[in-house]
Amino acid sequence: MGSASLVLFARLSGLVIAVLVVYWALLLVPHQGLTYSTLHPLLMVIGFILVSGEAILIHRWLPGSRKTKKAVHLWLQGMALVSAVFGIWTKFQYQSGVFSNFYSLHSWMGLLSVSLFAAQWVTGFMSFWHRGEVRTTRTTFLPWHVFLGLYTYGLAIATAETGLLEKLTFLQTNKNVPRRCHESTVVNGLGLGLVLLSGVVITAAILPKYQNSHSGNEKLVYSSQDRPKCLTS
Repeated sequence: MGSASLVLFARLSGLVIAVLVVYWALLLVPHQGLTYSTLHPLLMVIGFILVSGEAILIHRWLPGSRKTKKAVHLWLQGMALVSAVFGIWTKFQYQSGVFSNFYSLHSWMGLLSVSLFAAQWVTGFMSFWHRGEVRTTRTTFLPWHVFLGLYTYGLAIATAETGLLEKLTFLQTNKNVPRRCHESTVVNGLGLGLVLLSGVVITAAILPKYQNSHSGNEKLVYSSQDRPKCLTS
């Protein structure tokens, strides 16, 4: 599967996930509406995961210079970070106390993934606007930036999966929904969609680019530091 096909598949998967999470949060649960409880999955799935995934794919499809791609990547990641911060903020709005909702594995993983994401964004911002660093230092840091970026994205997906499982288990334990019902199917479908999306996005990020040479043969495209351009940021 080529790069363009992976990007298209990721976009279609993201669209299905967005529709499912909106349907589940706003339409499937009766008389709930737009509350802190429904804002949390909307912000974390659409605003954080889908937008950050799109930022990862920027280097695969956006035309223009490397500087332009890095700028768009940076600002999309900034939007994702703002959504994540507000998504966590919604969990502080319950009457039972500030830290009462941060006791589970889901909450701990969420705090870790957002903290790592924030650190990644700050280092990316500093690297983009301050170009006086020694080139060897930037080259050495690049693989770690890529690794931590993909690791954080995968951690965010895993956090969302634990959140879906936690919510569904809570509803079934309290007999609000039966084990086999329409809502369970939607939540399980959302979880599978997130797993599929993460695989497509990460694959698109790590595969080297190909282009046709003048001889008609395909060749790998590398940057001046002998690193794949698709991994630069």
